[in-house]
Amino acid sequence: MDPITLILSALVAGATAAAKETATEAVKDAYQGLKALVLRKFSGNADAATALGGYEKKPEVWKEPVKDALTETAADKDDAIIKAAQALLAQADPQGHAQGKYNVQFAGPVYGATIGDKNTVTNVFGDPAQRP
Repeated sequence: MDPITLILSALVAGATAAAKETATEAVKDAYQGLKALVLRKFSGNADAATALGGYEKKPEVWKEPVKDALTETAADKDDAIIKAAQALLAQADPQGHAQGKYNVQFAGPVYGATIGDKNTVTNVFGDPAQRP
């Protein structure tokens, strides 16, 4: 899984889990730790911080602005953030983590990919002869 997708997935999983009464303190703490690291990266960028807050409530609406902010601040190259995201996903979904669910890798050109559970996707790629 690429670092941006890993961080986005961890933020959604953490926000979703932390909102539930059944969430463990470990999950809540891991989420708050990841969020604090990301906010530190976003320091001085009010729009990025606002996007992160919105992403907690409506990830489908705020995904692109958060993705852009993560890329612009090089959060995807920050080892502490990546490790915190991996730790959070391990806490929030230990079975999926143990099965390697959050370790997705592609070799070669990818023309369409969907990662996650219960997805619905329609891909239309055009003439295969025109692909690189």
